Amino acid sequence: QLQHPSAEVREYACASISKLLQQKHVIPAFLQRDVVRCLGPLLMDHSLAVRETAAGALRNLSACGGFEVCDDMVTKDIMTPLVALLKECSTGLDANQLSPKKCREMNKNYIEDIANEAINLLWNVCECNNTAVSIFNKEGCLEAVLHYMKKYTTNVDLAISVANCLQAVTEDNPDLLSSFNASAQQVLETVMLCPESTMKHILLRTLIAGTIWNIKDTIPPGSLGSMVNAILKIFSESLAIDAGETIICMKEAEKNRLKLAAEAETEEDMSDVIDNCVLSEDDDMEEIPKGRVRKENDISDLLPSDKWELKEVTALLMAQQTALEIIVNMCCSEDPSDDEWEELSSSDESDLFMENSYNEGGGLLMSPLCLSDEVNSAFLNNLIPKKILEKTAFPNSVALDICMHNPSWKPLIKKLNAVQCRALTCLHSILSVSDVDCLGGASALQSLAQHLSQLVFSKS
Repeated sequence: QLQHPSAEVREYACASISKLLQQKHVIPAFLQRDVVRCLGPLLMDHSLAVRETAAGALRNLSACGGFEVCDDMVTKDIMTPLVALLKECSTGLDANQLSPKKCREMNKNYIEDIANEAINLLWNVCECNNTAVSIFNKEGCLEAVLHYMKKYTTNVDLAISVANCLQAVTEDNPDLLSSFNASAQQVLETVMLCPESTMKHILLRTLIAGTIWNIKDTIPPGSLGSMVNAILKIFSESLAIDAGETIICMKEAEKNRLKLAAEAETEEDMSDVIDNCVLSEDDDMEEIPKGRVRKENDISDLLPSDKWELKEVTALLMAQQTALEIIVNMCCSEDPSDDEWEELSSSDESDLFMENSYNEGGGLLMSPLCLSDEVNSAFLNNLIPKKILEKTAFPNSVALDICMHNPSWKPLIKKLNAVQCRALTCLHSILSVSDVDCLGGASALQSLAQHLSQLVFSKS
């Protein structure tokens, strides 16, 4: 069906494969039938709808297949059509092209939707495969990707996909740094300063802040302090939000929205019944109520449902997890090298320092301070240690109960636990490189001790 002359049949085939590839156990069978080389050419299909569904299928393959599958996709040259698609979409991004045969969504921008699927596919393979990253560098993909970022005011989902991709390709990639000229940095700074307060925008700003940290070597030394402070301010705003309370509020908002939608649907159905009765009396004809006829090859049931409240909570938890991961990197990147530690540990001064630290600390052996002045000051100014400490607590029990009793919300429990685990890792990193007083004194230490004792004796 992927080779069928009809674009609608090809689209339906891609959508069907996309759905099946979400089941990991069927992936080997598709790989044996060379699904990558079958779908790859469809990224440049004449039909925009086929391009979108083909990119979506390959995205699912890369996401559900893991590292080995991503390696196989790069080996089978998925990057050639993918790069071509990204550049072509970038060129036509502002044209707002619509497929004339598609009527399901009148305002659907196929170029942006194709770009979103393609960017996610690019992100997945670049995160797993160094060859893909090298191709990204060599083919100048950064310019096209940044062009998509400029749509952040009208399409935040596309911007988030781009930001995820950028954070992945800028990590430990010195060859890409020269491409971040003043214009490229301006795009990132503009997005990082966007004032919108939705959870998706918080996630977007957090991801961009992480990208700027990855390219910090391109920042002039005189601007480094303000840059670090701006990054940690964003992380502080993200961590300040109570995820448990957000879950409770968003679940209530979902409940109210569904209630209003059900009432509106009931009114519409009653109107249809009245119209049909009048039609039968006048023309002696029987009309099927609206919405009861399913068009052949309709793929709407294969597409994800629109759960914006759940997506908002997910975005918040992803933002907090990302912020905590980057803070750990900020601490680790400031650690002395192995040679420096060896030199320190073998010196007489080291023995004296350790002995003094032990005596002055009343038995508490402290690590030497390793954070730079800029980072340490920004940590304290933005209350980062205090907010990390708060995230080590157990999630809100009411929020957990909501997640446990709602199947679509249940995956949030893992994300809540992931945030707590990252917070503990983060706390460990900060205490390794900074003074214990940064936590805020005796009351904070007492709170930390309470959290840790709960964790030690917990059965969860």
